[in-house]
Amino acid sequence: MNKYYNNLKKEVKDYFAILCPDFPEWLNEYINTKEVLNQQYISVTCGTIYSDLFESDFFFSSLDHSVAVALIVWNFTHDKKETLSGLFHDIATPAFKHCVDFLNGDYMNQESTEDLTSEIIKNSQEIMALLKKDNIKVSEVDNYHLYPIADNDTPKLSADRLEYSLSNALFTYKLLDANTIKEFYDDIEIEKNEENEIELGFKTKKIARNFVKITSKLSIIYREDRTRYSMQFIADILKRLNDEQKISKKDLYELKESEIINIIESSKYQKIFNMWKTAKKVKISEQKPENVYYVHHGAKVRYIDPLCKGIRISKSCKIANKMIEENLSYKMDNYIYLDFKID
Repeated sequence: MNKYYNNLKKEVKDYFAILCPDFPEWLNEYINTKEVLNQQYISVTCGTIYSDLFESDFFFSSLDHSVAVALIVWNFTHDKKETLSGLFHDIATPAFKHCVDFLNGDYMNQESTEDLTSEIIKNSQEIMALLKKDNIKVSEVDNYHLYPIADNDTPKLSADRLEYSLSNALFTYKLLDANTIKEFYDDIEIEKNEENEIELGFKTKKIARNFVKITSKLSIIYREDRTRYSMQFIADILKRLNDEQKISKKDLYELKESEIINIIESSKYQKIFNMWKTAKKVKISEQKPENVYYVHHGAKVRYIDPLCKGIRISKSCKIANKMIEENLSYKMDNYIYLDFKID
């Protein structure tokens, strides 16, 4: 039974159909394993969807993202190993996603949970049985960095970076409609970059430039004041509850986000958590604020400078280059706070 796909919202099914018009049926067995299905209870917004600081109201799960990445990889490569590496790339993602990187002090790279990928796959009898049937080794699917279509270094365009750009623009922040998503996607092809490696790129300069316009907006959203504050706030609440033995790190991999929120709202942090949930705007200051909980650090810079006919769009288009430069100049040196402290 295809328990995942059959229960998808129509909007997500339609989006998947853009990414890969013929859904690969063989993928369903892997999707419907326990370890992969666990991702359906994790929001890609790293918990920000739960606060009125953000306009997000569409729950697009970490599993939706992983399946979409797999569909993009399959669409361009028709390679099972590369496609599975895309499906599994976030299998080690805990509740609240990259907030746990903030918890681990890894807010600049946001990769602190990836080392568990191999372990989770190896410990899954279901996944291992499927891999054996398909004559695929764990080492061929547990590291999507091996495959440049699936993943590559910033600011290159990969399936992972493309997917979260499209779905965040479509569902989370409503910057684009489905027709524009399709226009972007249909213009993409596999090209050779300046290092003679394969990479996803655009055929048309105007479309590539419009893509940069959208992804530059998203790039700032991913690290703006309200986002850094919220992710560190959630991380610090989780750390306090972990220190108090109310939540274990294991719980972050086994409980749904909704279940962890119930624990938070049953704790002494209920009041401040609800203040964050209902806040409309964070406060900022150049000076360290007194007697309040504040956040004062940077975050990972996610941006894309895609190829267009084998050349970086920043090299061939002054407008795109200016948008990228303005994005990269965004300052992250303010103190950010709301009017409460964590006791």
